[in-house]
Amino acid sequence: MNTRMFTALVFVLLLGGATVVHAAGDPVRGEQLHRDCEGCHGTGLYVPPKAKVKTLAALKKETERWNDRMNPKFSKQEIEDLVAYMNRDFYKFSQ
Repeated sequence: MNTRMFTALVFVLLLGGATVVHAAGDPVRGEQLHRDCEGCHGTGLYVPPKAKVKTLAALKKETERWNDRMNPKFSKQEIEDLVAYMNRDFYKFSQ
């Protein structure tokens, strides 16, 4: 079991079956998850002049699109965490 799967399992167990309403991402966890992304690219894509994403919705959409290249893929919560990290440290879109 890899680290992401273990973390997701712990998260589910801690919830105890409670329903979660699309929780905001955790930027600290997103920063840790981003290490998997750095195998292909660093953070230079997130700053001008290379940054092409202009909204928080577009950032999430691009993160989901690039997730197709991951194996294993990030979960929906992990994508939220990644988006929260990239937004906190680079994009700074209003919530």
